[in-house]
Order: sequence, then structure tokens, then C-alpha cells
Amino acid sequence: MIPRHQTILFVLLFVASTAMGVVLWQLREHAHQRMVAGEDSAPTQAPAVAPAEEATLLVANDADGSLMTQVRTLPLPKDPGSRARAVLGKLLDLYAASDAVHAVPGGAASVTQIFLLPAMDGNAMPGSRTPSPLPASTSSSPGSALLPSQDADPTGPQLAVVNLTGTFAANHPAGLETETLTVLSICGTLHANLPRVTQVRFLVDGQQRATLAGHADLSRTYLTADVVPVEGNRP
Repeated sequence: MIPRHQTILFVLLFVASTAMGVVLWQLREHAHQRMVAGEDSAPTQAPAVAPAEEATLLVANDADGSLMTQVRTLPLPKDPGSRARAVLGKLLDLYAASDAVHAVPGGAASVTQIFLLPAMDGNAMPGSRTPSPLPASTSSSPGSALLPSQDADPTGPQLAVVNLTGTFAANHPAGLETETLTVLSICGTLHANLPRVTQVRFLVDGQQRATLAGHADLSRTYLTADVVPVEGNRP
């Protein structure tokens, strides 16, 4: 038989534990209600979205080796560097689509940076002044569009330095024509939307690279004047 004092102690412990459980449950409910009320009262602000504008894309066509002009409506920031990334992102998204006429995997994420610099003097052939590799602090930050302040003439011609990812280069279909079409379509699209861009150079993961996928020369400076944005023109 259980002694009377042990029975009383057991009853007291049971009542105390039950009361503590009730208190903890009430505290939990109050905390949840405060959290919900805080979420409801927090001001919500829609993210800033660039206004939609018409952009001109020079889309490569593998069927006949031509560049076709396409006008697409998409959000275009006012900042030239961000604008350049937006139009090239759209171009590369078209190439990554399942029904692409110039199939290249990677999409918009294949362009990590675009630098806009004063255009180089001279004939812009191989051996002319070469942009330095990107600093380590920026070459690993995808999505940034940098605008160096070296351009003393705000209306003068510009050199666009396009930094592609190594994955894009590694997965690009090999072949002189297909690689050249990709390079020239990028150059033509940049010039069509930023007319001040008259020269284009390419980096891969922030470093100079001899070719895109074994054929198209990435060691030279491309002149956008050589890319005529007329549908059906062969570059």
C-alpha cells in the first residue's frame, strides 16, 4: 500500500506539471499571434521593375548562317551596363530555348559582367591594347554590371568588355560558324541597343581566352560596324 504522504506528493507533482503545460501552450499561442500580427502590419513594397521597352536583338540562325533582327519588349534599366546585360540575357535565353534556331545552352546567367570603357584607338586588330583580366573581387560576383569611370567623354564611342562564364564556353557547340555567329550576334545586339558601343572584347571567367570553343577568336577586338543588322545578312 502506498503511503499517504507519497500519494499527496504525486498529486501535487501532477497538478504542477499540468499547470506548466497549460502555461507553455498559452505562451506559444501568444507568440504565434504576435508574429502573425507583425507580418500583417509590416509594410510591403513591390520590387522596383524597369519599364518595358523595345529591344533589338540580332539572333543567329544556324539554318542559313545569318543574323536576323528581332524586336522584343522587355524591362530595360536606364543604367547602360545593366541595360547591356538585360538585352544579352534575353538573347542568350532565346539560344537556350528548346526551339532555338541557334541552340546554345546557358541562358542569361552566362554573362556575369559587362564593362563599358572608352573605345580603343587604332585598328582594333589582334595585338592592340588588351583589357586586363578582371580583379578577383569582381570576377566571382555574377550578376553585377560594372561601369568604370575612365570614360572622360560621356558621348564618345565605347568598348564593351563582356565577361562570359567558363560553363558557357565549355558547353558551347564547337565549330567556326556556330561560334562566330554567337560572337557576332552579341556584338550586333550590344550596338543595336547601345549605339555608343563600337568595339567588343570577350573574357571568360574574368580571364583572356584564345577561342570560344576552339574556333572563334576571342583574343581580338570586334568592331560592331562589321555586323550589319539586316535580316538575312550573312556576317
